[in-house]
Amino acid sequence: MCTRPSGLTAGAGTRMRVSAVTAAEVRVGLRERLAGRRVFVTGVTGFMGEALLERLLSDFPDTSVVALVRPRGSHTGVARLARMTRKPAFRQLRERLGAAGLAELVARRVEVVEGDLSRLPALPGDIDVVIHCAGEVSFDPPIDDGFRINVGGLQELLRALAAAGARPHLVHVSTAYVAGLRSGHIAEGPLVHDVDWRVEQDSASRVRQQTEDASRSPENSARFRTQAQRRFAAAGAQTVSAEAEKLRRAWVARRLVEAGGQRAQVLGWTDAYTFTKALGERFLEEHHGALPLTILRPSIIESALARPFPGWIEGFKMAEPLILAYGRGELPDFPASPDAVVDIIPVDLVVNATLAAAATVPPVERPAYYTVCSGFRNPLLFRDLYAHVREYFLADPLPQRGRGAIAVPSWPFAGAAAVEARLRHSERLVGLAGRALAQVPASARTRALAGELERAQSRVAFLRRYSDVYRAYTKAELVYVDDATAALHAALDPADQVEFGFDPACFDWRHYLQQVHCPAVTAVLRRPREAAPRRRLSGHLAAGDGVLAVFDLDGAVASATVIESYLWMRLADAGPRRRARELAGLAAALPGYVRAERRDRGHLMRAVYARYAGADPEELERLVAEVAGDILLRRVKPAGIRRVREHRAAGHRTVLLTGAVEVLTRPFAPLFDEIVAARLEVGGDGLLTGRLASSPLVGDARAAYLGHHARSTGADLAASWAYADSQSDLPLLRAVGNPVAVNPDVALHQVARGAGWPIEEWAAAAGEPRLVVGSRVERGWQAAATRARAAVGAGGAVGAGGGVGGAGGGW
Repeated sequence: MCTRPSGLTAGAGTRMRVSAVTAAEVRVGLRERLAGRRVFVTGVTGFMGEALLERLLSDFPDTSVVALVRPRGSHTGVARLARMTRKPAFRQLRERLGAAGLAELVARRVEVVEGDLSRLPALPGDIDVVIHCAGEVSFDPPIDDGFRINVGGLQELLRALAAAGARPHLVHVSTAYVAGLRSGHIAEGPLVHDVDWRVEQDSASRVRQQTEDASRSPENSARFRTQAQRRFAAAGAQTVSAEAEKLRRAWVARRLVEAGGQRAQVLGWTDAYTFTKALGERFLEEHHGALPLTILRPSIIESALARPFPGWIEGFKMAEPLILAYGRGELPDFPASPDAVVDIIPVDLVVNATLAAAATVPPVERPAYYTVCSGFRNPLLFRDLYAHVREYFLADPLPQRGRGAIAVPSWPFAGAAAVEARLRHSERLVGLAGRALAQVPASARTRALAGELERAQSRVAFLRRYSDVYRAYTKAELVYVDDATAALHAALDPADQVEFGFDPACFDWRHYLQQVHCPAVTAVLRRPREAAPRRRLSGHLAAGDGVLAVFDLDGAVASATVIESYLWMRLADAGPRRRARELAGLAAALPGYVRAERRDRGHLMRAVYARYAGADPEELERLVAEVAGDILLRRVKPAGIRRVREHRAAGHRTVLLTGAVEVLTRPFAPLFDEIVAARLEVGGDGLLTGRLASSPLVGDARAAYLGHHARSTGADLAASWAYADSQSDLPLLRAVGNPVAVNPDVALHQVARGAGWPIEEWAAAAGEPRLVVGSRVERGWQAAATRARAAVGAGGAVGAGGGVGGAGGGW
C-alpha cells in the first residue's frame, strides 16, 4: 500500500521513532489483532466511514461490524447501508463476490443499529472497539448545532455504552485543527487550554432562543417585511409574508453561524467546527472513565492514494472547490502565504492509521493521541500546491462549451488585504448590476443578462464564502508533529507496513495531485454532455382527469398586455385626432402604471379598465370579432399553442387564467376547457361603468382560486402544471407541482432558477402585428404605443395606483 511507487521521491524527515508499542504487538499482524472483535462504527455513511467499512469488509474477514445508520425518509438504516454498498467504493469487492455475494457478506458481518447521536437506541453489550467518525464537519455550523453534535453526540455515546454494559476501546476521530490559532510546531497530546466545555455548551444552547427572540422584535419584523415587499409586492400579501418569514429564518441561521465563529475566534480557534471538536476532546478526557481512549487527529482528508482505488472521493472536501474554481478561471488569487504548509492526507492513509490505532489499546489512565498528517514528514507548501495544480490545468485545461479551453489565472499572491479589497469591489459591482437589471423590461436579452448576472453573483458569493472560511486557516501557520503516529507505523509488522501503511512520506505530491487527485475531482466537468431531447408532454405524462394545465395569457401564451388590448379596441374606429389624444393621455399615465405594476397588479387593472367607462358591450363584441380578436390570435406564440394541445392530448383539463377582459378571450374558447377572465360591470344604461364586476384574480388570489377549483373538481394540484411570465404569478406557480416560467421577468427568472423550475422561451410568431393601424401616420402612433409597452414591461403591466388613469372619454 505505502511503499514508494517507482519514480517517486520521499519528502524530508522520513526516519521514524518507535515508542509506546510493545514488542508483542509488533509481531502480530493487524488482521490477527482485530480478529474476533466487534467494531462499532458511527458515521459509516460519511466519507471516512465508507472507506473504513470497505476496508474492514475486504481485508478483515474475522472482524464483525456494528454500524450506526440513521433512517432517512422512507429508507431504513438497513436499506441505506445496502444502497451504500452499490457505490464506487465497493466496486472491487462487488466484482470479486458478485452483487449477491456482497449482500450476503454484509448481512453476515454487519449488524445495523438504526438511530443517530441525538438519541442512541440500545447497543450490543459485546462491543470491543468503537470508532467514532460521526460529527458536524461543516466549518461554520450554527453554534448550537456544533455543540449538539460534536459534544452532545459524545455524551450520548458514553451514556449508551454505559447502559449496554460495554467497555470498549474508544477511538475518537477528531481533527488536527483543534490546535486552533497557533503558529509553529504542534505536538501530539492533550490540548492546553482552560476553556470550560460545560459553560460553553450551556451558553450555545441559550443562543438559539435569544436569537429567535431577537428575530421577532418589532424592528426586525418591519425590516424583513420591507425587504420582502420590495421584491414581491406584486405577488400579493401572502407571498410577501412567506418571504418575510423566510428572511427571518435566514437571519437566525446567519446569526447563529456568526455567533459560533466569533466565539471560537475569541477563544483561540479558527471556527465553530474546530472549537466544538476541541471541547468534545476535553469532555472525553474527563469522562471516558474505564474506557481506553484514543484520539485520532487527521489533517485535511482528501482523495485516496490507492484504496479503494486511486482518486476515490465522495463529495467535495476542503480543497476541491478551490481547485475547480481555479480550473474554471474563477479564482484570481487566494489570501494565503506562499510558504505556508498545506497539510493534506489521503483518506486511505487515515483509514489505515485508524485501524492500527484501534488495534493498539492504550492504558485507561493514559489516552493515546495520534496526528495523521503530512506537513512534518512530507510538507506541501502553498506555492507548490499552486504550481502543481496550475501545471495540471495548463497541460489539460477544462473545456468551455463552444469556446475552447478555459485559461487559468496566474496568482500574484498579493496578500489577504488585496484579495479582500478586490472581492468587496466585485460585490459592489454585482449589487449595482442587480438593482439596475430589476428596472429593465422583460425580454429575451434581459433574461440572458439575468442569467449572466446570477452566475456572476454565484461566483462572488463562492469567493466570499471560501475567503471567510479559509482566512483563519491561512493565518494559522502550523506544522503538526506526528512522532507517535510514526511510531505506530514503525511498530507494524513489515507486511502490514506495505498493505496497511500510513507513512506520509511514501508518495510524491506532484504525482498525487496531477495523476491522482485533480483527474478525479475534475472528471465530472470533462464528461461530454449530450443535448437533452425536446420534451413532449404527451409522450411522458399519464392521462387523467385530475390534472390541470393552467396558462396565463399576457406575456406567456400571447404577446399582449391589457393596455395594448385596450388600445386595439379603443383606436380601431377612432379618427387621427382622437387617437393622438388617447395615446398622449396614456403616455402621461404610464409612470403611474409602472409604479402600480410593482406594487399591486390589481390597482393597475382597475385603472386601465376605468378607461372602458361608457363603452357599449355589444360594440366591444363587434370590435373583437372584426379587429382585436384577429390581432390577438396573430400574436399568439406557436410554442404556447403546441403546449396547450399537448396537454389536451394527454387528457389534462386546460385552463386559461388571465387578467384580460372576458370579451377579448372569445377567440381562445376552442383551445381551452375553461377560461377565467376579468368581467366588466354593466350599468343600468347598458353601458360599461369602468369597474370590474369582481375583484381581479391577481397574485395570491390566483392561487386561492386554483385551490378552490381543485377542491371543487377533485383535481390533483401536485400533478398539475402552470405556465406564467411574471413574478406576480408566483403564488399560481407555487400552487402546482409542475411550475414553468415562460419568458419570465427578472424577478421570476431568479426565483425559477433558484427553485430549479423549467424556464422556457416561447418566441413570437413571425410577422406579429403591433396595432390595428397601418398608414404612415398610424405607424407613428404604433411606435409610440410600442414605446409605451416597453416602458410598462413586456409580459404585461396591468393596474394603476391612486390618481392614475380614469375614463378616457366616450367610445
